[in-house]
Amino acid sequence: MKKKTSTPKIPVHIVDKELLQPRNPVTVNLIGAGGTGSHVLTALARLNFMLNELGHPGLSVRVFDDDLIERNNRLRMLFSSEETGFYKSVILINRINLAFGTNWKAVTERFTHDTVKTEPGIAMATVTITCVDSAEARFQVAHILKNAREKSAYVRNCPKYWLDFGNSSSSGQVIMGTVGEIVQPESKKFAPRNTLQMVTDEFPDLLKAGEQQDRKHNCSTAGALEEQDLFINAGIAYPGVEILKKMFREGMLFERGFFYNLKEYKMQPLKVA
Repeated sequence: MKKKTSTPKIPVHIVDKELLQPRNPVTVNLIGAGGTGSHVLTALARLNFMLNELGHPGLSVRVFDDDLIERNNRLRMLFSSEETGFYKSVILINRINLAFGTNWKAVTERFTHDTVKTEPGIAMATVTITCVDSAEARFQVAHILKNAREKSAYVRNCPKYWLDFGNSSSSGQVIMGTVGEIVQPESKKFAPRNTLQMVTDEFPDLLKAGEQQDRKHNCSTAGALEEQDLFINAGIAYPGVEILKKMFREGMLFERGFFYNLKEYKMQPLKVA
């Protein structure tokens, strides 16, 4: 008589109830309002509108970016010539607030240890999203989030999730991690994972390898196109925010990110393991 073989449980992450059943809008810190961040912000506005229509309190977003709009930024971002010289974060947030009736905030500073020391509460957001162009900035964000979580693990709006967007000339990746552990329910069918590795813990070599390329920025339109494909930013932004949409709508994650190759039109999911 053959022995019954047990079916392996499927790894999954059950989303924290603060996202699913909040009394107030879920706080989000978006760090970086450049080529990718500007598209991510637009996607967040649409996600917020959808959540509101479905009876969810939606999102409360702060955007951190100290860059001013330059002529070359119009290659990948929707700015008019008259907006040149103004803060990217302010222009983008004002546009979203006007279109959707939100009260989101722009912070015209970088998200750094100095910024957090000046105003400690600024690091307190349930979801942090990074669209930055250096490994150094990511490692600094990781340190800030871990410290904030340790000091305020049971406080409302303490950091719980970190969604990172990164790209090279024609490829990119989006990776969701948890800041500390998220309590998981027991399950007979699934194998819940209370921790999803941060990008800085899971792929430090990948981030460091791209550091040299990250520091090369060309001010000319032709040079910028040589360094980075025209549509790579939008190509990862909207599928990346889809991860958040699944978290809010389905309450669980089987895939927590993806690797994207625009040149070959390929997308490889990163599964919860």
